[in-house]
Amino acid sequence: MSTNPTIKKAFINSFKNFISIMPVMIAIVGLVSIFQTYITSDMISQLFGYNRFSDILTGTLIGAIANGHGSLSFIIAKGLQSQGVSIYALSTFTLAWVSLGFVQLPAEASIFGIRFTIIRNILAFLSTIIITYLTIITIGLVS
Repeated sequence: MSTNPTIKKAFINSFKNFISIMPVMIAIVGLVSIFQTYITSDMISQLFGYNRFSDILTGTLIGAIANGHGSLSFIIAKGLQSQGVSIYALSTFTLAWVSLGFVQLPAEASIFGIRFTIIRNILAFLSTIIITYLTIITIGLVS
């Protein structure tokens, strides 16, 4: 039984690409880990509470910088909620946590290209803000 040369070639190319992006991925994991270790939810909660707009902007920026696995964002958001952070900030924080990722920009740009990366992040940023307002409206209607 012979191996299809196209599949073999694709596997070799994929492996080479994986090896080439590995240093960037290790750096990203390191930066995110450092951020999550040294920046506590108490520190983050002090940035909120001024008004809706600033809470939305702050939540988006902190979520984009912190970036991580979606399930962790809910745990952190629960901690922030217990400290009185607004639903606007929590909503944008959790959305930005999973959809934006400033720490990942170099890796994303090297894999997908700078144009794609910029457009995707701009659209994700705008979507985060729009979805936050829609979430708040929905919560208001359901409550």
